[in-house]
Amino acid sequence: MHTMIFFLLLIGFLWLGRSIFIPFLVALFLWYMINVIASGFRQFMPQYKKPSFMGRTFDWVSRILSVGAIVFSIYLFATHIHPMFAQLQAALPVLQDKLFTVIDYMSDSLGMSLDADILPNFAQIAASVGASAASIVASVGMILIYILFLFVEQETFGNKIKNMFANKRQSKKYAYIIESVNKNMKRYLFMKTIISGMTGLCAYVWMRMIGLEFAGAWAFLMFIMNYIPTIGSIIACTLPILFALAVGSSIHLAILTAVGLIGLEIFFGNILDPKLTGKTLNLSTLAILINLVFWGMIWGVVGMFLSVPLLMIIFITTAQFDSTRPIAVLLSENGTIPDIRDEE
Repeated sequence: MHTMIFFLLLIGFLWLGRSIFIPFLVALFLWYMINVIASGFRQFMPQYKKPSFMGRTFDWVSRILSVGAIVFSIYLFATHIHPMFAQLQAALPVLQDKLFTVIDYMSDSLGMSLDADILPNFAQIAASVGASAASIVASVGMILIYILFLFVEQETFGNKIKNMFANKRQSKKYAYIIESVNKNMKRYLFMKTIISGMTGLCAYVWMRMIGLEFAGAWAFLMFIMNYIPTIGSIIACTLPILFALAVGSSIHLAILTAVGLIGLEIFFGNILDPKLTGKTLNLSTLAILINLVFWGMIWGVVGMFLSVPLLMIIFITTAQFDSTRPIAVLLSENGTIPDIRDEE
């Protein structure tokens, strides 16, 4: 009974505090992304075994290059992708009507009763995503401040954890948790970004080849939605396929779109992604889906994007304490959990 009350209070706390938690977590996510990209740049610079002035200088140069890459990506989105989304949003009501016409035609042709309610409401989807994006944009000042202070503080994280606990074993345990979360998060985000980027790029080339409008917008949507497990891939494929069905003069455009996009998602999402990120995650698929629904209900679209990183943190943390180890075992894919004792 006490556990249930605590759980409900926790949900209420997370929901009521979403205006505080979401900007901080978005900042934390972007801070990780900057560090992930910076790590890639740093590999091509001189390496130093011991901390030195030149080593720290190259560290900051790599971070500046990483920020530049993200700023360039934002510029590319603002100048090329965002106008496509604006045109697409203006055409949504017409597309919805065309899809209703297609459903009616298929009902008459097949002699079946197909309910138009099975179609997603494009206007509601766009409004939901737009509201989430608007809330993040409104908090951009706070997010930038969080990112700045994260960079200022990140050099001292290790010393703070080391000196936080008088007990050396306890200090070592918490340091191990933070190090494991940091290492696995960077690896996961790096591989996920690479795979999502390759999926979006290949999808763009395919949609341009078959002549589907707004190819850049659909490709960017696939890149972003691939950060949401399972459901994201389904949405990223379904929307352009329905669009092709509505605007195409025949069903051939929709078939070509479906074959190409679903094929890409199967290859990158079901074959390549598990091979590259499987060892990093070691998380149960069922746990990922339940976690996705949970954070989506509390924090909306942003919660869905952050669901896997949050689950990874919970998994690694609960594995280090005897009282919570059963939770970590349930969350794991094969019952094997990370443990500091294995590192000793």
